[in-house]
Amino acid sequence: MTEDLSPAERYAAARVRAAEEATALAPFRAMYDFDLDPFQIEACQALEAGKGVLVAAPTGSGKTIVGEFAVHLALTQGRKCFYTTPIKALSNQKYADLVKRYGSEKVGLLTGDNSINSGAPVVVMTTEVLRNMLYAGSQSLTGLGHVVMDEVHYLSDRFRGAVWEEVIIHLPESVTLVSLSATVSNAEEFGDWLDTVRGDTEVIVSENRPVPLWQHVMAGRRMYDLFEEETDHGGRGVARREVNPDLVRLARMENSRTYNPSDRRRGKMVREADRERERRQRSRIWTPGRPEVIDRLDAEGLLPAITFIFSRAGCEAAVQQCLYAGLRLNDEDARRKVREIVEERTASIPGEDLHVLGYYEWLEGLERGIAAHHAGMLPTFKEVVEELFVRGLVKAVFATETLALGINMPARSVVLEKLVKWNGEQHADITPGEYTQLTGRAGRRGIDIEGHAVVLWQRAMDPGALAGLAGTRTYPLRSSFKPSYNMAVNLVHQFGRHRSRELLETSFAQFQADKSVVGISRQVQRNEEGLQGYREGMTCHLGDFEEYARLRRNLKERETELAKQGAAQRRAAAATSLERLKPGDVIHVPTGKFAGLALVLDPGLPAGRTGGHRGFEYHDGPRPLVLTSERQVKRLASIDFPVPVEALERMRIPKSFNPRSPQSRRDLASALRTKAGHIVPERHRKDRSPAADDREIARLRAELRAHPCHGCDEREDHARWAERYHRLQRDTRQLERRIEGRTNTIARTFDRIVALLTEMDYLRSDEVTEHGRRLARLYGELDLLASECLRERVWEGLNPAELAACVSALVYEARQSDDALPPKVPGGKAKAALGEMVRIWGRLDALEEEFRINQAEGVGQREPDLGFAWAAYQWACDKGLDEVLREAEMPAGDFVRWCKQVIDVLGQIAAAAPREDSTVAKNARKAVDALLRGVVAYTSVG
Repeated sequence: MTEDLSPAERYAAARVRAAEEATALAPFRAMYDFDLDPFQIEACQALEAGKGVLVAAPTGSGKTIVGEFAVHLALTQGRKCFYTTPIKALSNQKYADLVKRYGSEKVGLLTGDNSINSGAPVVVMTTEVLRNMLYAGSQSLTGLGHVVMDEVHYLSDRFRGAVWEEVIIHLPESVTLVSLSATVSNAEEFGDWLDTVRGDTEVIVSENRPVPLWQHVMAGRRMYDLFEEETDHGGRGVARREVNPDLVRLARMENSRTYNPSDRRRGKMVREADRERERRQRSRIWTPGRPEVIDRLDAEGLLPAITFIFSRAGCEAAVQQCLYAGLRLNDEDARRKVREIVEERTASIPGEDLHVLGYYEWLEGLERGIAAHHAGMLPTFKEVVEELFVRGLVKAVFATETLALGINMPARSVVLEKLVKWNGEQHADITPGEYTQLTGRAGRRGIDIEGHAVVLWQRAMDPGALAGLAGTRTYPLRSSFKPSYNMAVNLVHQFGRHRSRELLETSFAQFQADKSVVGISRQVQRNEEGLQGYREGMTCHLGDFEEYARLRRNLKERETELAKQGAAQRRAAAATSLERLKPGDVIHVPTGKFAGLALVLDPGLPAGRTGGHRGFEYHDGPRPLVLTSERQVKRLASIDFPVPVEALERMRIPKSFNPRSPQSRRDLASALRTKAGHIVPERHRKDRSPAADDREIARLRAELRAHPCHGCDEREDHARWAERYHRLQRDTRQLERRIEGRTNTIARTFDRIVALLTEMDYLRSDEVTEHGRRLARLYGELDLLASECLRERVWEGLNPAELAACVSALVYEARQSDDALPPKVPGGKAKAALGEMVRIWGRLDALEEEFRINQAEGVGQREPDLGFAWAAYQWACDKGLDEVLREAEMPAGDFVRWCKQVIDVLGQIAAAAPREDSTVAKNARKAVDALLRGVVAYTSVG
C-alpha cells in the first residue's frame, strides 16, 4: 500500500520499479499470463547479469521458462541461441513452442533426420548435433551467445551421457550455458564443476512442487492415503509424515499365515470361525484390474491419468482390457473431435499401411479416450496420443517409463502398477529417483489444485518401503563420461595430444573421481588403526603367529587352486565332447533347467571351428541348440554340461522341421521320447582328488605341524584375529589401489586409445592421418569398426540395399538375447561382407584386449548385431510394410527407429567414404533414399 509509505520510501520503490522495467526480464515476464516463481526470477536475473546457471527443479515446475529467457536474451542482444534436448520428440515439441512465439523465420530445427532453417538465430537441436558441430568447427557457431541444455541430468546415461560433457567442455568460453535438470541430490557438486570448466555459474535449486502431490495405495475397492497426515504437500513443509496405520494392518494381515499347527489344539468350531473371519478380511484385499482402476479414478474425478506399466505388451493389453470392459471416457462431441484430429494427422499414411499398423483398433481406443504410449509405436501415433492427451481428449494412457523423460504430458493422476521393473539384466526395484521422476507427472500447473500418485496393492507389499520411496529425494548425478575413438581423433586434431589430455582431466567424471579419493584416504587411515589392534590380538607367546597364519593361507590357496584346475579340466573335457556333437545326436543333458533327454538341432560351434556358420559363431565355447523331450527349443551353454556328454542315439531331423512351430516341436519331441526314452545314461565316475598326490600340499602340511604356534592352546583364537587382520589388510590394499586408479583415470584410458590408434596408423604423434580424418566423421558406438570397413573396402561392390543391411549391424542391438536360430541375412555379397565385418571386429577385439581397453567400462567396440540386416535389406528393396514387419517380428515403432539410425550412419559413411575409385559414398546416398520412404519418411517432422 503506497499510501502508507513515506515520500522517501515511495521514491525508492519507484526507482526499483524503473530499474526492473529497464531490464530484458520485464518485457519477457509480460509475455506470460502468470507471474514467475522466485527460482525462475533468480535464474533469469543471473543470466541477464552474464552468469551461467544450473537450475535443478521437479518435473512440471516450469524450469524451461529459464531456457526460454535465454532465447529471449539472445534475440534482444542480436546473438544466437541453441536449445538442445536429449531426444528428437522433445526437440520437435520445443521447436513448435518457439515457432508459435517468435515465428518460423527466427527458429530452426536440427535433428539426425531433419534440417529446418538451420541458419536461424534460434535453433533447437539434439545434443549430439551440437557435439558434431563443435568437432567439425561449424560456421554456425559464429555469433553464438547462449546454449540451453534441457534435461542435463541425461549425462548420467551410460550410453549417451558422455555427449553432454563433451559439449560443456568444448563450448567456446564466450557462450553462456543454461543447464536445466531434474531435482538431483548433488546439484551443488555439479555446479562446482560447471564453475570450474565454464566460469561463474549460479546454482538454483527448487524442491517445491508447483502442485502438491498426494500419495495413495489402491487395494480392493478402497483407495488408502499412504501417509496418515500429509502435511508437507510434496515438499513444501517439514512436518514428519507417518505411514497410514490402516495400510500397515492390511500388510500384516495379508502376510499372516492361514494355518497354524497350534490350531489342532483348539476347538473345531473356533478354528472354523477364525478362518471364516480371515477369509472375509482377505476378500477386501486384491490388486484391482486395469479397467477397474480407470473406472474408479473416473468416479473420483482423478482423470486424466497415466498408468506406468514397465512392458510394451502390457500397455497394449491394458488398452484391450479397457475396450473389452466397455469403458467409454469420451462423449459423442469428443469422439468426433478425436476422429477429425487423427484423420488429419495420419492423412499421409497409405491405406494399406494403416491396416498393418493396427490403425483401426488404435482409433477405437482413442475415440473412447484410452491409449497406449511406448517406444514400439509408430512415432506419428505417439505424437497424436500426446496431442490428444494435452487437449483432454484422451483421459487414460498406459505408458512405459520412457514417457517420463521430458515429454510434456502432465496428468492429474499417475498410477504405478508395480514397483519392480526389468533393467535390461534383471528385475530390480525402482529407485527413489525413478519414483520421483514417474510420479512427477501428476498435477497440471494452472489446471489442478493437487496431483495424485496411486500405487496398486501387490502381494507382500511393504508400506514402509513405499513410504521410503515416496519420501526420499536422492537422485545423484553420476558422470558416465568415457573417451571414444572418434573423440580421440577429433581432440588430437583440434588441440594435440597434450592439451587433449588436460581437457579430459576437466571432465565431470574426473572431478567426481578426485573428490571421492578424499573419503577413501580417510578410510585407509581408519583401517591402519584397526590393523594395529588386530596385530595385538593375534600375538602368540610361542612364536610368530603371522608367519603361521601365512602358512595356513598358502595351504588353503593351494587346495583351492587344485580344485579350480580340476574343475577347468572337467569343463575342457565337457567342451571337447560338445564339439563332437552333430545335428541328430540324442544326448542326456546332465543338469540345469533343461536336464534330461534332448535332440541336437545345431551344435553351435565356437568361432573358427569347422562347421560353424561364419559370422554367427559363439565365442564362449559350443552352445548347442536342442529340442528337449518337453518340446522346448533352447540354446544351451557350457554350464549345462559339468561333465562330458556322449550321443546315446541318432535321429533324422525332418527337413520340414520348424523350431517356431508348436506342432513341429510336439511331433519331433514325441519321436525323440519313443526312440530314446528307455535309455538310461551312464553315471559319470568321480576322479581321484589331485590334492591327495600334490607335493606342495604335503610340504605345507609338514611345515604347519612343525611350527611352534601349532601347539598353542589358544591357536584358533589367534587364527581368528589373524584372519581378520588379513581381510582388513587386503581391503586396505584395495583402497590404496583405488586411490592410485582414480587419479588420472580418464587420461589413462585416453592414452590407451591413442596408443591403439597410433598402432593402426590413425594417429602419428599430434598428426591425424587420412584414416584418422575419416574416423573423425564417423560418430557412433562402432565408429572404429565402420572406419576399418571403409579402409579395407569391405562394402565395395554392394548395391544400396546390401549396404543398408551391412550398416544395420553397426547400429542395431537386440532388446534381449535370442536363444533361437542365427538371424536371417541377405545372401551373396551382403552375407560375405557381414561375415568380413565380424572377422574385423574379432581382430579389433583382440587388439583392444592387448591395449587394455575394457568394454565392461563402456569403452571399445561391441560385437556387431546382424538381427536387423534382413529387415533393412527388404525395406531398401521396396518390399511392403506388412511383409517386412511380419518377417522381422518387430513393432512398427522399433522398425522406424532402427531405420532412422541406419539412415543417420549411412549419411556419415557417405561423407567419410573416399570419393575416388569407390562406389560406397554414392550407394550410401542411394540407400538413404531407398530407406526413407513410407512409414520411415512420414514420421519425420517438417
